[in-house]
Amino acid sequence: MTAPSDPEAQTPGTATASAPLSAAGSAPASFVVNVPALADDELEVEPLDPAQIVSGEPVVTGKVLWESPDGRQIRGIWQITPGVVTDTEANELFVVVSGRATIEVDGGPVLEVGPGDACVLREGDRTQWTVHETLRKAYHISL
Repeated sequence: MTAPSDPEAQTPGTATASAPLSAAGSAPASFVVNVPALADDELEVEPLDPAQIVSGEPVVTGKVLWESPDGRQIRGIWQITPGVVTDTEANELFVVVSGRATIEVDGGPVLEVGPGDACVLREGDRTQWTVHETLRKAYHISL
C-alpha cells in the first residue's frame, strides 16, 4: 500500500498518468483502471476483417493495459458496437462491464452476457457474436 504522501499514490478507481499501462512489461505490478470511466477516445480502433462481419457495421476498439514480456499473457479493455461478427477465440477470461451480447459457440453453448457476467472462452472455439448493445469488457488472454 502506498503512503498518502507518496506522489505515486492513486485514488481508488483511477490510474495515474505516471503509471504507464500500455507498453509490454512496463506496467506496474499492481494498478487500478476504472473501466467504465475510460473514455471511448482512449481506446484504439482494431480493424475487423470484413470476412468476420455477418451483419451491421460493428466497430471494435480496445486498449492493452499489460502484456507479459513474452507476449503470451495480455490484459486489457475491449469494446464492440452492435452488429454480428464471427471469431476464433483465444484462451480468455473476461468480465462484461457494460452492454449485452449473445455468443454462440459452434458445437457448444449459447452464452448470454451482460454487465457483471464473467465468461470463459476456450482457445480455438469458433464463435458468432450478436452484439445487442455496445459491449465493453475487461479481459485476460493466455496464448
